[in-house]
Amino acid sequence: MFKNIILPAVCSLILLSSCDEPKKNSKQMDKEKDEFVYSTERFADIEILRYKTEGFENLSLSQKKLAYYLYQAALYGRDMIYDQKYKYNLVVRRTLENIINTYKGDKESQEFKNFMVYAKRVFFSNGIHHHYSNLKIQPEFSAVYFNSLIANSDTTQLPIFNNELNVNEFAAFVSNIIINPEVAPKAVNKDQGVDKIAQSANNFYENLTEAEVDNYYKDIIDPKDNNPVMHGLNSKLMKNDKGEIVEKTWKLGGMYTESVEKVVYWLTKAVEVAENEAQKEALEKLVQFYKTGDLKDFDNYCIAWVKDTASVIDVVNGFIEVYGDAVGKRGSYESVVSMKDPVASKRISAIAKEAQWFEDNSPIMQEHKKEKVKGISAKVINVIVEAGDAAPSTPIGINLPNSNWIRSEHGSKSVSLGNIVHSYDMKATKSPVMQEFAYSEEILERIKKHGALAGELHTDMHEVIGHASGKINPGIATPDQTIKQYANTLEEARADLVALYFVLDNKLVDMGLMPSLDVAKAEYDRYIMNGLMLQLSRLSLGEQVEEAHMQNRQLIAKWVYEKGEKDKVIEKISKEGKTYFVIQDYDKLRVLFGELLKEIQRIKSEGDYSAAEKLVENYGVKVDEAIHKEVKERYAKLDVAPYAGFIQPKLVPIMEGEEIVDVKIEYPADFMEQMLYLGKEYSTLPHMN
Repeated sequence: MFKNIILPAVCSLILLSSCDEPKKNSKQMDKEKDEFVYSTERFADIEILRYKTEGFENLSLSQKKLAYYLYQAALYGRDMIYDQKYKYNLVVRRTLENIINTYKGDKESQEFKNFMVYAKRVFFSNGIHHHYSNLKIQPEFSAVYFNSLIANSDTTQLPIFNNELNVNEFAAFVSNIIINPEVAPKAVNKDQGVDKIAQSANNFYENLTEAEVDNYYKDIIDPKDNNPVMHGLNSKLMKNDKGEIVEKTWKLGGMYTESVEKVVYWLTKAVEVAENEAQKEALEKLVQFYKTGDLKDFDNYCIAWVKDTASVIDVVNGFIEVYGDAVGKRGSYESVVSMKDPVASKRISAIAKEAQWFEDNSPIMQEHKKEKVKGISAKVINVIVEAGDAAPSTPIGINLPNSNWIRSEHGSKSVSLGNIVHSYDMKATKSPVMQEFAYSEEILERIKKHGALAGELHTDMHEVIGHASGKINPGIATPDQTIKQYANTLEEARADLVALYFVLDNKLVDMGLMPSLDVAKAEYDRYIMNGLMLQLSRLSLGEQVEEAHMQNRQLIAKWVYEKGEKDKVIEKISKEGKTYFVIQDYDKLRVLFGELLKEIQRIKSEGDYSAAEKLVENYGVKVDEAIHKEVKERYAKLDVAPYAGFIQPKLVPIMEGEEIVDVKIEYPADFMEQMLYLGKEYSTLPHMN
């Protein structure tokens, strides 16, 4: 998946062509979109946005019911992501919720306002660790004050587990978790030289070392298996009372059964109103997977899901992305419920149809190319709701399934989240960032004119042909086994490089996807600016790059800058005390992108861990301290939030007796109100697992 790039592109929001109700003309739609409030509030380093799901009201009743059932299934899994990220996240969240709901003290004091900012940050990150940096969020209040908040709230509603603690002991326990910087300092720790399992605070492992985890999977994974399941995707690995390593599977009757029961109930309801047999089969197989926890059942679901290309309503639901695991095995719960935008899908579908041409003309080694690229379906979707690891911080594109052999034999789905991208773009058009960091008016005007389309094309190609390109050499294990913790970063880098290499190709002009190569130049300008400077605004001074997508972008930008420095392909220029990285030769830069793409594909195809380590650690992790300090200072003057996320729409069934006769979509505007509502209505799990 492709998460949160700066200045993502705008997508048109078009009503479904098959609607029964009269269509609105473009002027009416533009007026409504202009009146829609996209940005609602700002706190800490976060801006809260909203998105609109155009055309929902024009769905058939059956489609609305399907969307509602999938919406319910999505939200009932919310507790799982909290528990996955840290063992005591649910205890903390419910304590915060109780204070907000029942505190009887002064709510106008600065300390209480600081508490509310902290609570919002926890809700935004699905836990006590920052959603992007993985560092523990440090509150701006004392343990004494926090204890007073608990004491002046309804103590009968506190999530005191097993009656082992009295109120004072419980308050001390929770305040220590929240305030002590030495407790669970990092959710995911990929630092060199550390035990990545023991030093990561997430709840994927317990009482294990990295070496023990590696040995466990070496014993159970058959390197000769051409159709391997994604071992570890849906379980917690831990030692039992006998010292044996066991997997606690997330399934019905297993770990997280309370949430899974609800998810299964609503997915089963969705099966009854599926749009077609292909969708019905996929949903049935997803239910089967949740019931058994068998990863072969998950593969069967993925294969069926890929085959369903005709449905208007679609869903991603399950334990999907492995970025939250330092060794890249365990999947975080997430769900995205969506509807297809048939008009906007034409552009992305055109790229998918030419996937073989892009593969054949890729700069990678011939032996690493796919002889036949199979089954890529691509579309633009309008999101209806996101949950779990996809919310409030969201991807802007999705390419699934993640299993390499399924992608190779059965194909994949690539989607661009059109209304999410549109909301980001509405935020970006009001941002002063480009004005500050663009070297010249020429560059600035090119980005203003072509940046939206450039971003769309980059996302489309990243998801459609980037993730689908290349192949692993025969006899080489999957990247999570060979290049381990670097697999996610290099996979994202490979997909980005495919997009960057081909966006400057006249093929896209010939296909009618862009008017000229100026679109590509706008994307190059923005990508280099982001990779070398802009994204550093997200890091605290002294912090290194940890998140896989940020590592990927810096790796690419720093590598091409260094390799092209002699020829001044990208020139570092100081003007009026400010630093700029200016592209002087776009064609040579494209060649460098191609060379790096070739090397990264070789690393993945051959399973070259040493080369992967060298590339990521040397280019993707280390930060230029002087540039970082300058970026932070320039951003501070702009007062721009480096992160953004979303309040979700709310689906409301209209009932006549026990029958749903319609489903309305509402757009809440208060982030905290929604978080408290979700906490009340969709809490399923015990306080800790």
